[in-house]
Amino acid sequence: MKGPGHGDQGLRSFSGPGWVRTIVASATVLQTVSFGLSDTDPRPRSISGMPSFDVVSQVDMQEVRNALDQAHREVVNRFDFKGTESTLELTGHEIELHSNTEQKLKALVQVLEEKLVRRNVPLKAVSYGKVAEAARGMVRQTVTLNVGISDEKAREINKFLKGLSLKGVQSQVQGDQLRVSGKKKDDLQGAIAALRDHDFGIPLQFLNFRD
Repeated sequence: MKGPGHGDQGLRSFSGPGWVRTIVASATVLQTVSFGLSDTDPRPRSISGMPSFDVVSQVDMQEVRNALDQAHREVVNRFDFKGTESTLELTGHEIELHSNTEQKLKALVQVLEEKLVRRNVPLKAVSYGKVAEAARGMVRQTVTLNVGISDEKAREINKFLKGLSLKGVQSQVQGDQLRVSGKKKDDLQGAIAALRDHDFGIPLQFLNFRD
């Protein structure tokens, strides 16, 4: 096993008793964007300069790394994980889980979810691949962190907004996010409240409100 400082540049390795290893790939930390756009902001303005806000789906990767660090420490110190060669590896937006049995893999998932919740990472952003066989009789599972609003979800959100019958409120898909605009600020605030209350199956955040 390679120690710290070896391997691909940008990877940090954590190792300890019980053959537990967590490799964390460096990733850009998402920063909260304050409401309002400056005159030099490169994002497109809303239609006809109307009040607007952006709907996004983001994950704070720094908090994901913090959750993985905490999960690693728990796995290292728990007696029931001794000798299971359980690992958690983060690369990009995927977490690869390994253990020696499917039962222990499920326990590893539980530890990971507990730490993500503790770090305020929404589980709605997490999806799980199928459990598969790995080398040396191990089992593995890929956990994907879903970032951005897919085309399918964007259509669902657009349809939902139209169903609110808020006069003058309209939405545009802009990459992996939506820009919602309207004639009245109160209508946009009502749209935000309705979007918050509806479960789209993904975490939503509302940024760049401007009136």
